Amino acid sequence: MIPMEDRVLVGLRAWKPFRLLVVGDFMLDQSLAGDAERLSPDAPVPVLAVRDPLATIDTAGGAGNVAVFAAAMGGTVECVGVVGDDHEGRLLRKTIENGKCSTGGLIVDSSRPTTTKRSLIGRAQHRHPQKMFRIDVESREPLSASIQAKVFDAISARLAACDVVCIEDYTKGVCTPELCAKLIELCRAKKIPVLVDPAAISDYSRYRGATVITPNRSEAEKATGRTIDPANVVAASMEMATSLLKNLSLDAVVVTLDRYGAVLEVKGNPAIHLPTVVRQVYDVAGAGDMVLATLAGAIANGMPWPEAVTLANIAAGMEVEVFGVRAFTMAEIQAQVIRITQASMGKTRSRADLIVEIAAHRAAGRSIVLTNGCFDVLHAGHVGYLREAKSLGDILVVGVNCDEQVRSLKGKDRPIYCERDRAELLGELTSVDYITIFEEPSAAELLRALIPDVYVKGGDYESKEITESGVVKELGIKLSLVAHRPGLSTTSVVERVRAQFVSGGNVKSS
Repeated sequence: MIPMEDRVLVGLRAWKPFRLLVVGDFMLDQSLAGDAERLSPDAPVPVLAVRDPLATIDTAGGAGNVAVFAAAMGGTVECVGVVGDDHEGRLLRKTIENGKCSTGGLIVDSSRPTTTKRSLIGRAQHRHPQKMFRIDVESREPLSASIQAKVFDAISARLAACDVVCIEDYTKGVCTPELCAKLIELCRAKKIPVLVDPAAISDYSRYRGATVITPNRSEAEKATGRTIDPANVVAASMEMATSLLKNLSLDAVVVTLDRYGAVLEVKGNPAIHLPTVVRQVYDVAGAGDMVLATLAGAIANGMPWPEAVTLANIAAGMEVEVFGVRAFTMAEIQAQVIRITQASMGKTRSRADLIVEIAAHRAAGRSIVLTNGCFDVLHAGHVGYLREAKSLGDILVVGVNCDEQVRSLKGKDRPIYCERDRAELLGELTSVDYITIFEEPSAAELLRALIPDVYVKGGDYESKEITESGVVKELGIKLSLVAHRPGLSTTSVVERVRAQFVSGGNVKSS
């Protein structure tokens, strides 16, 4: 059976831009950071020392997260919801638009404030940020009939240009039972999938007929009136998924279970458990929004349910590893999937997979170094050479000549070790981050594919003798020559071994 992550990777390689409509509770998240290293002398509370009182960071929250996350994955996103006639509403629009989403469907309601979450962030020793306190400015009152009508008109005007619809409900008054029912009915008639991240409420009837709902463990407990036994999390979650699927006439239910992954039940099939990679959790904010956004893109791209949920789990895992919220590009998510699928394969990558991972490293600001060679009979000279090459950047990629090219370069009695063995040995060196085997006579095509910052060759070359020098110059890559250890080469090692074997003596090190 093909591993699930490999199946996800197949789907990602066919990933195309998609069109998404996000309906729900849009919020403005504001954070003010400072150092929290002492207690107040007049009350038992920490003091937040803020160096710049104007340095408030504004980000989209709630449904805004879903929109911005989806846009980063290649989605064209329309937003429909409500904002107040206030400064915060204008800031929220700007923040969402900066995330490359359309805000034309955000209706102004002067009777309510823009939902705003203001957080104070404390750092110890100028690092380790932690949320100390949060102030919520919001209204939970249902929308008036006139505003609800405007919201539905905005939905209707945008629906024809969408592949999928997301409802993000935080019980701030937008996702009324009437609005949800009308939206789901309209989408059903037009055969547009509706994905719902439900609120933490006991009555889910407003979501009846949706394509899928994605409650977390506690939300599922509240909706079903059941309690999950900590010793039997998966089985209990399967029972809740079955109950929700049947009672709400859904196509599928996804119950997210943090470190336990997720439970998926699709109509007509038994519930299944989809485990996930355990993460170092820094901040759970945005995880549910990331699940919804990723699932929307996956369903719009025709990915099967198990693969779509697995992908959403992986993306949510990336989200909880960072403080606050952050949008990830499809290239970054794909690189993470590759790392998971190939964790058992060491450092060797195909060229196609390597291109994806290198793009993610480059997006994170890391410099890329490439060198190449036969590396037949690994010796101390190789180790020193690669250590020096690694010092010239952040990520070292080693291109290894395939067996056929080694024979062409070194003779019919070479290589001593096959290409897989040579790659495996190189993978044990801490200086080496990636290995890729190439079949061309030179590394020119590998250089064109990766476009590293630095290309390293042995110091015994002159730059004019390097076959790839034309490509290096054309692409603006820095060429660096690193000296080999004098008198030590694979050829000399092989000749000494053969000579000693013939004479029956011992091999001496250089």
